[in-house]
Amino acid sequence: MTEYMDVHHGMKGITDGQLREAHRADLAIEGEEGVHFKKAWADPASGTVYCLSEGPSAEAVQRIHERTGHPADEIHPVPLSV
Repeated sequence: MTEYMDVHHGMKGITDGQLREAHRADLAIEGEEGVHFKKAWADPASGTVYCLSEGPSAEAVQRIHERTGHPADEIHPVPLSV
């Protein structure tokens, strides 16, 4: 499985509760696409949200995000990490 970092823009003012709810929504259906969402981060001032996941493809990650109402603006594979 490949790790992916996806980026969402336009979420200015997102709260801790909203971030947690969006992450929970992804977790609730992630298995249907063979994806696992590991962690999410947000910068409420800029409206940028980042999600780290693992899955079979960027398209599978995007399908989950689309179904939960927050499609990613960018999805990047992360082939190396330390």
